[in-house]
Amino acid sequence: MIAAYRHRLGRLVRRLWSRPRLDLPLLGALTALAMVGLATLYSAGDESLSLVGSQAGRFVLGAIMLVLVSRISPTLLRTWTPWLYAFSTALLVVVAVIGEGKGAYRWLDLGVVRFQPSELCKLTMPMMVAWYLHPRQLPPRWKDIFAVGILIAVPAALIAEQPDLGTALLVAGSGAFALFLSGMSWRRIALLLGLVVAALPVAWHFMHGYQRQRVMTFINPESDPLGTGWHIIQSKIAVGSGGIFGKGWHHGTQSRLEFLPEHTTDFIFAVFGEEFGLVGAIVLIALYAFIIGRSLWIAMEARDTYSRLLTGAIAMSFFVYVIVNGGMITGLLPVVGVPLPLVSYGGTSAVSLLTGFGVLMSVHAHRKLLE
Repeated sequence: MIAAYRHRLGRLVRRLWSRPRLDLPLLGALTALAMVGLATLYSAGDESLSLVGSQAGRFVLGAIMLVLVSRISPTLLRTWTPWLYAFSTALLVVVAVIGEGKGAYRWLDLGVVRFQPSELCKLTMPMMVAWYLHPRQLPPRWKDIFAVGILIAVPAALIAEQPDLGTALLVAGSGAFALFLSGMSWRRIALLLGLVVAALPVAWHFMHGYQRQRVMTFINPESDPLGTGWHIIQSKIAVGSGGIFGKGWHHGTQSRLEFLPEHTTDFIFAVFGEEFGLVGAIVLIALYAFIIGRSLWIAMEARDTYSRLLTGAIAMSFFVYVIVNGGMITGLLPVVGVPLPLVSYGGTSAVSLLTGFGVLMSVHAHRKLLE
């Protein structure tokens, strides 16, 4: 009897040991980034414990999603991909009908929780492009590039109509990264970029008035320092006043005196720069660089096309989020409402990002099982 129980216990231990495991370096870096985010949010939010507690709860939910998704094999994820893509696109249609938001229709209110379906598309978009390209000849032919363009254009157009041009571009970019990583020739990439540039005058015609104003403010923020240029000017003041070592935690003035708008969300990097200075900003950027580098390494280790394209696109999209937010708060890019990943306050964004890293964990854990 004892021998039988010992045998069963041994089988259970071996089964648990052989199950997919989390990538500890990546998990540690994500945990450190989340802690930095909570500490910065505590200072930027006037030491509001309720604000920090709410964000911490979202991190916990995101961590649960990360672990759950990491247990799903990439093969099963690939099987579910068309349905997840169709579901997220259908939610965008629902948003267009009954959505709500501040000056836009971006949120779905389910009573218990409010969330942005566009955040879900940041994950389902590269999944769908990777799914489409997986069984096909690579580099992709023109007909496949055109088909991928349609897959990207439908959700991106629905998001832009909300209107949320920044998120629409990020969603389109996540799909484009998967296409880029499929081995397209530089000649074709240059041709597609040329078509995008040629279409900019047409896109300008269809942009909303406030979106055009953001571009003009980016070019010359001093033209309206007390109006549309206020965000960029105050953000640059906050970053510049931090100097080399910063003013210290809780000692930032731009956010505490309410000069810096959106200081817990889109412009929280400016708060961090003011309080921790250039040295703190370099450390934070180094942490982001490690996460991105580790993610790209996992992509290189992937054993099938779907996993490689998907994980590479997730890593590159994360890189773009950091670059766009950093460029936005320093005046190098227009203000497009892109939060700083896992640092800015926001529930749907944090959960969707951590779920995406769950996909990376799954690919890393199952890499030896894929054919």
